[in-house]
Amino acid sequence: MRIISGKYKGRRLSPPKNLPVRPTTDMSKEALFNILNNHFNFAELSVLDLFSGTGNISFEFASRGSEPIVSVDADFGCIAFIKKITNEFEFNITAIKSDVFKFLEKAKGDFDIIFADPPYGMEQKEFEKIVQLIFENELLSEDGMMIMEHSKHTKLEHLSNFSFEKNYGGSTFSFFEWESDQNNMDEEDVYEEE
Repeated sequence: MRIISGKYKGRRLSPPKNLPVRPTTDMSKEALFNILNNHFNFAELSVLDLFSGTGNISFEFASRGSEPIVSVDADFGCIAFIKKITNEFEFNITAIKSDVFKFLEKAKGDFDIIFADPPYGMEQKEFEKIVQLIFENELLSEDGMMIMEHSKHTKLEHLSNFSFEKNYGGSTFSFFEWESDQNNMDEEDVYEEE
């Protein structure tokens, strides 16, 4: 596992072998951050990383200057590893050991980026519930973006606030934004008035 850009570009990280994770591949991660680079200035982003696993995505944001970052995972070993790397690199990452669904039901905050990488084998309705809780509890900032990583067999484009998706190998990233359909309508209305 390596950091692909930012202050710690090229640094390799070696998480313990026994962690119950499936890290996002370097190819997928690079593609994701290229998309985000077109929308955001990383140095101004607050980030929520759900099912954070080894902290792969959190460390990538931190290396690019994003802060604060909150990483949530239910596994003690994952959280311990994130805390270890956070201390070594002096990142502004808060690692929280919690069931993600329980965390989302109680969470308060306003995040520019929310990234979720649940186990691919999770049921469809649970993927949908994550998106639902984030928007119902208004955890995403007005101009923010929520990204869900999932297998190509999970379909999320029917959900409210779905914006677009990108496929990389066996992985899909689904992107969600506030009222994406409404934004398009507003642009058309302005054009008609001119």
